[in-house]
Formats: sequence, C-alpha cells, structure tokens
Amino acid sequence: MAEGLTEAEAMRPAPDSGMHQAPAPVRRGFEELSSVADAVLYEGYLLYPYRRSSAKNRVRWQFGVLFPRDWAEASGPVVPGLSGAADSWYQQTECLLRAARTDAVVRVRVRYLQTQHKQVEESGPNGGHRAVPSLRTADGTAHLTFEEAVPHEAELAVTLGDLLTRARTVAVGAPGATDVELLPGLAGRVVRRREEVCADATLTAEQLREGLFRLRVRTVNSGPAPEPRAPRDKALCRALIATHTLITGEGVEFASSIDPPAELREHARACRNQFTFPVLGGEPPSRETGTGHLVLSSPIILPDHPQVAPESPGDLHDAAEIDEILTLRTMLLTDEEKLEARATDPRAAAILDRVDTMPPEVFARLHGAVRSLTPAAPAPERPAWWREDADAGLSPATDTVLVDGVALRGGSRVRLRPRGRGADAQDMFLAGRTARVAAVLRDVDGSTHLTVTLDDDPAAELNSWYGRFHYFRPDELEPLEAADAPDQPPAPAPAAAPAVPPTDSDTPCSGGR
Repeated sequence: MAEGLTEAEAMRPAPDSGMHQAPAPVRRGFEELSSVADAVLYEGYLLYPYRRSSAKNRVRWQFGVLFPRDWAEASGPVVPGLSGAADSWYQQTECLLRAARTDAVVRVRVRYLQTQHKQVEESGPNGGHRAVPSLRTADGTAHLTFEEAVPHEAELAVTLGDLLTRARTVAVGAPGATDVELLPGLAGRVVRRREEVCADATLTAEQLREGLFRLRVRTVNSGPAPEPRAPRDKALCRALIATHTLITGEGVEFASSIDPPAELREHARACRNQFTFPVLGGEPPSRETGTGHLVLSSPIILPDHPQVAPESPGDLHDAAEIDEILTLRTMLLTDEEKLEARATDPRAAAILDRVDTMPPEVFARLHGAVRSLTPAAPAPERPAWWREDADAGLSPATDTVLVDGVALRGGSRVRLRPRGRGADAQDMFLAGRTARVAAVLRDVDGSTHLTVTLDDDPAAELNSWYGRFHYFRPDELEPLEAADAPDQPPAPAPAAAPAVPPTDSDTPCSGGR
C-alpha cells in the first residue's frame, strides 16, 4: 500500500537547539515503520478514480492538518481531541518510556506534506505565458493544473538527561520555492509554487518515578496565515498536512497507550494526546508485553503494531478500502479517464502503471490470505450450517449465555469492557459505558457474540429497528444485574423490535460498529 519516500528532506535543527542529527544506523530503526508511516502520509492524497474532475478529489487534505494559529482560531479556540480530522494549529503526543540511565537517547522524526500548486501555462506571443486549466502537447500528453504536495521530515535526537533539564525546540518548517518545467515543442510550461511553512517541534520529558518518564512532542505551526479569514484551500498553502511523529531511541522502552502493562495504566491514562494518538510500531512481538522500541503517533487511529499487508503491491491512498476492489475498478477505467488521471498527478500515473502491468500471480494474492490457524474448540453437535434446519433450536432474542454466574439474555443490562489486545479501535471508546443486550448470536464456528445498544445513544431505538448493533464477546461484558435466585424464574425478554421493512435485497441487516 505504501511506497518509499523519495523526496523527503532531512531538515537541519535550529542553531543551539541541543539536538543533533541521527546517524545512518538509526534510520534502519525508523525503516521498520516506513510502509505504515507512508500510508499515513498519503492517506486520502488522491482517491479513486484518481482524476482531477472527480468530486472527491476537490476536497482534500483531511488528516493531521496544522494551520497557522491565527487562521485556525479565527472563529474561536480549537477544541482538543484525539481525531486528526479536525483542523488545528498544533499536535501533541505524550507517551511513557522506561530507561535505566539518563544518558539514553530519544530520537524523533516529524513528517508532513507541504502543498504545491501546479499551474499549467500556455506559450503566448512575444515569449509570454498565460495560465490555463489544461494543455495538450504535440505528442498527445495532457497537462492539468492541480494541487500537489511535497513530503518533508525532520529528524531529531537528544539525551533523556538533557530533556529533563529543559525543553528543546527545533525548527521543522519548509522553505518556499518556485520550480519551472518547460514543455516539449515550446508549447508552454508547468510552474510549481510552494509557500514557506513555519513550524517548530518542542520535546520535553518529566520523571514520574525511578526509571519511568513521560515524553511529550508538541508540533506547532508558528507561521502567519495569508489572511485570518481566507478560505481553507488558500490557508492550506502554509499548513503542515498529514502530520505525524515517529519516536525511537537507544536504551529506552516505550509503553503502549492502548494496553500498557498493569502497573503503568494510571500513568498512561494521564497522558494527553491532542489531534494525534501514539501506538507501538514495528513487527508484532511473539508475546504481548505492552511495550516496544518504536512509536508511531498518527492523526489516524491505529492499533498497536499496525502492518501493511505483504500482498499489497503498492499504495492506493485509501487504506480503508480493499486493494483487490480498487485494483479491479482502476483496471476498468476508460482510456479517457486514464489519460486524465495520468495528467492529474504523478502518483496517480504510478498507480495506473502498476495496475496495468500487474502480473496475474500478484493480482491473485490480493484475493485473500490466511495469517494463522488455531485449533477450534469442540462445537456442540448440531446440523451443518448450510442445512435448512441448522438454526433449529436457536432463538437469539431468548437464548442465554453465562457471564460471571449471570445468565445474559435479551434485555439484560451490562457494562462494556472491550478486551485490551485485539479489540476494535472503535470499541475502545465505548469502554465503561452501559448498554442493554438485544440478542445472543452464535456463528457457524460455534463462537458466541452478544448484540447491544448503548443506554445513552439517542438513536438506540432507531438502530434496533434497523437491526444495527454493537457486537461483543461474552468476556467483554460485565453484568449489571445479580444472578437469578434458584427459586425465581428468569426475567421475561423484552418485546421484540419492530420487524425490519422488506427490501429488494436478500442480504440480512448487518450490524454496525
């Protein structure tokens, strides 16, 4: 999904910053994150069908955008949050690290995109040029005016002892520039303009106890906006886009912010991450410990140890989509659509080249893969799932499942406790909230799941009517009602939700998270 960074620049630290550039061997540590980090950098950069005329490619730059502060707060202070889809002027990462010595080295890399306006100009009389939306040269190549982006990165290093004495601030901005490309046959030229982006990254650390520290990386857009009330697309020329942070070190170990070791949970909960969220990076360990040697702080919510599928031959800039589907759709673009896509952006042209020349065996790998096989628990004897009588005896609305000695059924009230490792990222936001069980479901593998509706969800009744629920395993629920006394019959199940109106599809209603 992600391609290697080819234009990234290592920015020099500001004078007297107390930082030094990382030597070449350290780069190999960050390389473990390169594929995932590049996927974050270019997520949504250009979406299928990769054409300038597509409506979805006219509203871009949605993640990790840091505008000049006077523009971001023109209508009032920004509201901090974890999501990087909200416009801001700063981004803050806090994470826990362990180190036995204060001469341990912390290394940070800040990465982002700088917008670049590509203007096509047609040759005019007397050697002049005039701006045009598009131009076709004599060889049939089309050139389109469009917004591109250039990747930048700043790599910083400082000892933990230095950070404990004072904060370190370093400039991570990018200079403005103008590049001119002459087109064949004196047909015209392409002018690419970038405005200066001013930004700083500040590193601080505090000691929480012996061998335990909290690290903070705060990246700020310190430049002025063109105008505080300028349209968003104008203010983007001085913004950092898809901003994210990579952290590693020597002699340090980082704690997971999602599932830290038990003794660090309170400290992890006290970390304040704003417009970004840190997760452990690198290959998943053979045994989960809640710690690691790499951190990726991303404006897009990710699990610990995110990975790019090895079957994926390259980045399609839409990691939430399925590679096989996007590849098939791209293959089916018309010649005119492909011509426009190639003229829109070099990265779109690279996608088309890769898709059009993809070997059959590479495409076949996109269909699916088995990552691991685990022994299945013995399932109760019942007819095979494909037989008509397979569901005989099952009643999701009245069936029960025992949790902590309590028989949960439709109508039971529970508190949500998503499991730490392997839980859906969205489920983690529901931890601690109360809900009501709607049904007990059993799948073809013999696993049991409970569908629930949140007590404080104003759309709970509507979601029940449509058959849209949250799904949890029994061990992720905490009963809020005592077990039934032996001489008391179980509480009656609630009235069934209204039947879902028929549609012209045979597909049953699917639950949504």
